[in-house]
Amino acid sequence: MKYILSLFLLLFSFVGYSSAQNKSSFIHVEKGRFILNGSPYYYIGTNFWYGAILGSEGEGGNRARLNKELDYLKSIGINNLRVLVGADGENGIRSKVEPTLQKSPGVYNDTILAGLDYLLYQMGKRKMYAVLYLNNSWEWTGGYSQYLQWAGYGKAPVPAIDGWPAYMAFVKQFPKSDSAKKLFHNYVKDIIGRTNRYTKKKYVNDPYIMSWQIGNEPRAFADENKEPFALWIADVAAQIKSLDKNHMVSTGSEGKHGCEQDINLFERIHADKNVDYMNIHLWPYNWSWVTKDSLSEKLQSAKEKTKKYIFEHLAVAKKHQKPLVMEEFGFPRDGFKFSKESTTNSRDSFYKYVFELIIADKKAGGPFAGCNFWGWGGFANPSKEHIYWQKGDDYCGDPAQEEQGLNSVFASDKSTVKIIKESVLKFK
Repeated sequence: MKYILSLFLLLFSFVGYSSAQNKSSFIHVEKGRFILNGSPYYYIGTNFWYGAILGSEGEGGNRARLNKELDYLKSIGINNLRVLVGADGENGIRSKVEPTLQKSPGVYNDTILAGLDYLLYQMGKRKMYAVLYLNNSWEWTGGYSQYLQWAGYGKAPVPAIDGWPAYMAFVKQFPKSDSAKKLFHNYVKDIIGRTNRYTKKKYVNDPYIMSWQIGNEPRAFADENKEPFALWIADVAAQIKSLDKNHMVSTGSEGKHGCEQDINLFERIHADKNVDYMNIHLWPYNWSWVTKDSLSEKLQSAKEKTKKYIFEHLAVAKKHQKPLVMEEFGFPRDGFKFSKESTTNSRDSFYKYVFELIIADKKAGGPFAGCNFWGWGGFANPSKEHIYWQKGDDYCGDPAQEEQGLNSVFASDKSTVKIIKESVLKFK
């Protein structure tokens, strides 16, 4: 009996040790900090939304370029990439990225799935971590508008053709649409349940996935939608946790700006027990803190507003003892030009300011745990014949609805890359 009891205790210890060891290999949260292999994990990363497309062997794929980009990013200290799982709907829609992943509900472009598998395989080889977002409020991947169209709400407006008021009026139906949300629910189940064809490992067991993210900038789009929006976020977070016990869940929120300017709504969706950490985005040009002709003149004012915005959300993160990540921020090139040859003095100054705020908060023991600048253009060569992306063009940090080169950081942007490298070293 004594022998059996000892054997049981030994087995229990081994299972407990294996479980703890397993948990330590996945980035997780302990006492308001990201932890990896028993040590705090802080990072400066980037947005690499097109990674799965580049990893494909089908249309749009370029594995040689993908590996070159990953090697270069690793060499400058970047080990965290925020990546789009895939776009929704038909190809050939103005301002939508293509090729898409989900061609119709539950029908997938296998070459893009292979591209995502390959991307994760290559990132794992380099010990790089992926934040994978599953949905989008905006038209450039389909997202909200495509699910509504599939659910029978009519043809989705395209902002570049039909205008923003028509688009916003259409997508605000999503938080209250059970049929559209059900289609997304099914998609989440399909993606999280995948097995990587290259590693033969289930996605739920891949330690190089840092977080499943509900969407890119999920919004309520109306005051009357706040309650159904918050309930939907909670529902998707719970669904992901039920499917995957190993990985963190994040929202992809812009912060107060994406919560109808309601900091209490931001707090509510991030206080949820199934949401592991908090996200904010920050866009001085998009939010009219600067204009095309005042990028340098209003830079100082934009910095002051940036600090205020960050600190308002840091207070919420401290209250709930959760890390905060600013996973999108960008600034246009000087003179609102798009060419790779144009200068980036104002952007460099803005980047340096943001990095210094994050580094200072870390030194003070605050919850600011990381950031992903927008976005990596790397070795892309945007067309000089047209401003917006067209089929056959290189993918860069700017999606199809934006001027190519507007917010992209290219490998040739030596001054920006230097600031990134220096900041990575300070942030470790």
